[in-house]
Amino acid sequence: METKQSKIELLIEEIQDYIDSCKYKALSNNIILVNKDEMDSYLMELKKNTPEEIKHYQKIIANRNAIMAEADKARNDAKLEAQEIVNKAISQTNELISEHEIMQRAYDQANEIINLAAAQAQEIVDAAVIEANGLKESATQYTDGLLAHVEEVASHYINQSGNEFNNLINSLNECVETVRANRNELYPQTVADAGATTDFIPVQNTASLKTDTISDLDLI
Repeated sequence: METKQSKIELLIEEIQDYIDSCKYKALSNNIILVNKDEMDSYLMELKKNTPEEIKHYQKIIANRNAIMAEADKARNDAKLEAQEIVNKAISQTNELISEHEIMQRAYDQANEIINLAAAQAQEIVDAAVIEANGLKESATQYTDGLLAHVEEVASHYINQSGNEFNNLINSLNECVETVRANRNELYPQTVADAGATTDFIPVQNTASLKTDTISDLDLI
């Protein structure tokens, strides 16, 4: 079944285009520089927009419940019809029994009518139950199939987005490590050993970047 491209697919394409348009870090052919505000904006859009199939979930459940209600109504109507047949048979029996001269004949005929009515009523109830169970089974299979498709699509988008963002985080962390190494090279240890007066400014550990980045990803 051919489906339209969802909003989340369009957003993923926009993110890919944005990443492709970013400039490479100086002296590097695989590390890029990204704008944090723009990336946060893309992440918020991904969080707000979900595949259209998920939005149909409540409608699918509502349709299934309507089928269930219709099946239950058919079964109840069958029971009422069966009870009316039995009541009519009993009424006919009473009328026949009221005639003394044909009492025995009326009694036999009444029992036959009651048995026939009970058999017909049971057939109606059994047919209604079979039909209702068939409707319920069809509705359940249809709903499960659609939800399985939704689960497959959602899992695919989550895995695809997670891999792309993990690659972005790794690139940013490599950039941080390169910057830290370059800063440390500005104050070599030999200057301190020679008694130079230049104050050495140690580079603080910027490992918090990884933690902050992971916190941002929790928004997805």
